[in-house]
Amino acid sequence: MKLLRFGPKGHEKPGMLDQDGKIRDLSSILADIDGANIQPEQLAYLQTRDITSLPIVADDVRLGSCVNKVGKFICIGLNYADHAAESNMPIPTEPEVFSKFTSAICGPNDDIIQPKGSDKLDWEVELAIVIGSKASYVSEQDAEQHIAGYCVCNDVSERTFQLERGNQWDKGKGCDSFGPIGPYLVTKDEITDVANLSMWLEVNGQRFQDGNTKTMIFKPAFIVSYLSQFTTLEPGDVITTGTPPGVGLGQKPPLYLKVGDKVALGIAGLGQQNQTVMAVEQ
Repeated sequence: MKLLRFGPKGHEKPGMLDQDGKIRDLSSILADIDGANIQPEQLAYLQTRDITSLPIVADDVRLGSCVNKVGKFICIGLNYADHAAESNMPIPTEPEVFSKFTSAICGPNDDIIQPKGSDKLDWEVELAIVIGSKASYVSEQDAEQHIAGYCVCNDVSERTFQLERGNQWDKGKGCDSFGPIGPYLVTKDEITDVANLSMWLEVNGQRFQDGNTKTMIFKPAFIVSYLSQFTTLEPGDVITTGTPPGVGLGQKPPLYLKVGDKVALGIAGLGQQNQTVMAVEQ
């Protein structure tokens, strides 16, 4: 299933993509796409429903984040061997863990807002894991059963805030609009091999990232197991899993986003995002 949320900011409704690529309004049978409604029993229920009689939503409707009420927004850094190389950083022996503030979450096509004082605004296409059931001290072998599905995330980053203003990455990762997720939460049964998905990102029509999840150092099941040793993962938590090479910081010379730039990104089977960089309101 491809689950989504549509409508004005703060008033989104739950939806599902049907076999013809049309959005069906699920609000008559489901309250929202959130932790309470993406647990295994709820997803199994949705699988049994015939949605062909549900209302079709206009194609040009705004899409919100594909998951609502995210409790934790956890990120893994330097998780692609080729990206670590372009960053001149050693390959981690354990996952590099940081967080985004949940207030960074926005819709997949919402504007990227360049914050005040930003001069090194960067992009990162990432595969994100959405947790579907509580996970605490789970093994790698059992971790997949705690995953509801996957989605696209642009891990928007401000490199000056991240790397030049102390040693806490969170400042450069959690600004408003720095966490677009979606367009869809794609349930794991639709993904044949999560460790072999092509992924890409373009700025103003020029492709900068063209990678594949096969170069991940730590795979999704391992990441879920690893994180569950330090915190209880809850339904609706989102975990981004790193980016392939081609970020602005890695260009020679470095290249950063500016107001008016158009960003497009996607992952095979998970959909595409499209964003425009806008200045923060003064």
